[in-house]
Amino acid sequence: MRLADLMGPLLGFIARAITGAQGHWLGCPPSNEQRIYIANHQSHFDLVLIWAALPAELRPRVRAIAARDYWTKSKFKTWLTTDVFNTVYVSRTRANPDEDPLEPLVEALRQGDSLLIFPEGTRSAKGEPLPFKAGIYHLAEQFPNVQIIPTWIDNVQRVMPKGEVVPVPILCTVTFGTPTQIQPEEDKKAFLERTRAEMMALKPGGWRQ
Repeated sequence: MRLADLMGPLLGFIARAITGAQGHWLGCPPSNEQRIYIANHQSHFDLVLIWAALPAELRPRVRAIAARDYWTKSKFKTWLTTDVFNTVYVSRTRANPDEDPLEPLVEALRQGDSLLIFPEGTRSAKGEPLPFKAGIYHLAEQFPNVQIIPTWIDNVQRVMPKGEVVPVPILCTVTFGTPTQIQPEEDKKAFLERTRAEMMALKPGGWRQ
């Protein structure tokens, strides 16, 4: 057995031990059906937490998106994101005007993989998610039959805030919502706002005014 095959379950065990988190499937049951999970992004721990919340049989086909410039800076980061989590790298800057940054994601979906995307495009420390980037809209247009699963990670920003590398033991939850898809005649702005609202609605206890 490869070291990477041991590292994944070990990190999942550590994540559950630190946060006590399990997946709450409120809007749908776990399924091998091809899906795009869209989640809020507050910490590098988000990926590990969602990965740990998925049933073990789903993990090999749910591939998270990782920024190439950050996650290939060292051999360890590269090994972690390729051998352990089988992520899909995306470039945050174009090497040339013809480069399509979504192409690696499109290829993964064509191969039948599911994706885990953080549509804000970066980590947010403000609590309320940032507006979604347009990438999830274009994927929904190209793959209208793939279910989009709103996913809310709660409390993780206190476990490992931006800039920290050592997690703090705090209870967290991962809530999976009702599958959604792009609607007929729905434009980009409406789709991005609607799916963001559906994700935010999963926050336990709602939002204080």
